[in-house]
Amino acid sequence: MRYEKICRGKFISRPNRFIAEVETGGCVRRAHVKNTGRCRELLVAGADLIMEDFRGRMGKRKLEYSLIGVTKETARGPILINIDSQAPNKVVGEALRSGKLRIGGMGKVKAVKSEYVYGASRLDFYVKDETGREALVEVKGVTLEEDGTAMFPDAPTERGVKHIRELMGAALSGYVACVIFVIQMKGIDFFRPNDRTHAEFGEVLREAQKVGVEVLAYDCIVGEDSLRLDAPVEIKL
Repeated sequence: MRYEKICRGKFISRPNRFIAEVETGGCVRRAHVKNTGRCRELLVAGADLIMEDFRGRMGKRKLEYSLIGVTKETARGPILINIDSQAPNKVVGEALRSGKLRIGGMGKVKAVKSEYVYGASRLDFYVKDETGREALVEVKGVTLEEDGTAMFPDAPTERGVKHIRELMGAALSGYVACVIFVIQMKGIDFFRPNDRTHAEFGEVLREAQKVGVEVLAYDCIVGEDSLRLDAPVEIKL
């Protein structure tokens, strides 16, 4: 996926979870934060930002910029991290439709539907292959990194627990069921659930794998104006 127009800036503060104060072009502006997670280790004063620039195509928007990426300084060197919470679904959708991403041993994909209602949840994707096999897929974006380890979630997520339980029911009903953790950066050694922040999510994820839910993690190639699903990442549950 690509962004139409981007610009650079510096992070100043985050008055609330939807808005950041940034410096760009020598002026202080407000930008929409496209991620409602905490991002405390990323959004620090002076951090280098990548923003989507909507000037000249505002439509009904109130803010001219959306914050989509941040450079995190680490012991291994700087990492550019995409923090757009809508981007993981877009790159997974592209990979499913192109055939780059195959789940559960399914054949050639014939149909991919987004925002699929199943049970009491709206799951990210319904997939059907050429043989008639059906799959339900939930996507989780990952921006939290510590010493080469990617973790999810960065804040308690009852909604995430609910989605995993729905996938468990789907797996027991005969669907191919899959949760994909999209790590929105490169340079990761492995992925694990963040039990320290939300132990229940980790417990449910391990339980789901035992009943047949496929658990996948992929990193991404992050460009200033693009994001692409790349390589599988080892998972340690």
